[in-house]
Amino acid sequence: MSVTESQLRKDIADRVRALCKLRSASQPFTPGHSTVPYAGRVFDEREVNAAVDACLDFWLTLGPRGKQFERALAGWIGRRHCVMVNSGSSANYLAFAALCSPLLSDPIKPGDEVITVAAGFPTTVNPILQHNCVPVFVDVDPDTINIDVSQLEAARSHRTRAVMIAHTMGNPFDVDAVFGFCRRHGLYLVEDNCDALGSLYKGRPTGSFGHLATQSFYPPHHITTGEGGAVLTDDAQLHRIVVGLRDWGRDCWCDSGHDNTCGRRFSEQHGRLPVGYDHKYVYSQLGYNLKPTDIQAAIGLAQLAKLPEFVAARRANHEALARAIERVPWLTVQQATPQSEPSWFGLVLTLADNALVGRRDVLEYLETRGIQTRLLFGGNLLRQPAYLNVPHRLVGELRNTDAVMNRTFFVGVYPGIDAPRREYMGDVLAGLTCLAGEQTGVVHDVVGASVPVPSSGK
Repeated sequence: MSVTESQLRKDIADRVRALCKLRSASQPFTPGHSTVPYAGRVFDEREVNAAVDACLDFWLTLGPRGKQFERALAGWIGRRHCVMVNSGSSANYLAFAALCSPLLSDPIKPGDEVITVAAGFPTTVNPILQHNCVPVFVDVDPDTINIDVSQLEAARSHRTRAVMIAHTMGNPFDVDAVFGFCRRHGLYLVEDNCDALGSLYKGRPTGSFGHLATQSFYPPHHITTGEGGAVLTDDAQLHRIVVGLRDWGRDCWCDSGHDNTCGRRFSEQHGRLPVGYDHKYVYSQLGYNLKPTDIQAAIGLAQLAKLPEFVAARRANHEALARAIERVPWLTVQQATPQSEPSWFGLVLTLADNALVGRRDVLEYLETRGIQTRLLFGGNLLRQPAYLNVPHRLVGELRNTDAVMNRTFFVGVYPGIDAPRREYMGDVLAGLTCLAGEQTGVVHDVVGASVPVPSSGK
């Protein structure tokens, strides 16, 4: 009796489902012994089966599932165009590179200035430097840890061409102020939405405001494809430029496996090439191969279907843990921007300037109890080794940025933190009061063990 392909695929899917359930059942949480990560993959048999199914088709490079994912993500955020790429860093690079493309009538040029912040992740700033432009750094607001919009006008010069900033830790920046500034002065806005998928500003998704917006799908982010990212835009020309840059810089826009979409593959003159030179091998930009795989796109489709529940879990975890921190008077929580609904990347905490305990002591207290911590990425990028001598311009002294570098950290709120983990984290966070001598000199762990308080001192 012959077996059909559909029967074999069903059998494989059933086996994968059984394996995933077996693995998930063997990972219990033990308070005080299990680690609570700051972030991580949240998946089940649907993502694994999606990846396996794509492998069975063996398309390998970006293909039909990639197109499906691009359409789905564009629809979710409310953009006309989406280009899937191999990382969020590549997305940021391509978004800025598109604004420097010779295909634009007035591209950004070397020496032009771009307003940004130093309190964040390097790859929001790196594309500016990589294109020999000058980042102009303004400070951040101490409450929202987003760009201080009161400094925008002071940051502008006759060389300013764009603003490129992120929604810090899922907290939307003041879109009205930033986009209004860009509109008044004819500037581009590149909206780094890598840490904020699912966030809303005045009811509208972040990632839908900038001339270009970017996403990352690295495992700690709101959805994951392993490695992966995306560039989104409403502008048809910018979309075509990004596609070309992602695909080796070629002028042709045919999808993989398709030929002669334009109907003029062998009939046009390009540069100084012979008339009729194959359009598939005409290069109008200096590009790269920054495509992901169809396997990643398949995983992304399964993840995107879960995004609403992921966002709800992040908000619930953030709210619960923020309540626990209310008992610690020398810690402040990052505040949501007015008229926003963040899809939080983490619970961002900052020690008061006069706290009787140092950040290192707090981090050690949490880490020794299995709660992972992270600093707010690069702190002040201008104090990082790679940036000590980069061309730049400053607005003010970046005092709040230095405060973030010295006194800020975050813990996780990702959907993998379920009720038992959240309750444990809340108890441990509330116990931080002991570090500043507000209770006794001994901390009683949730699991019952007595642990000496680390020395305070900054």
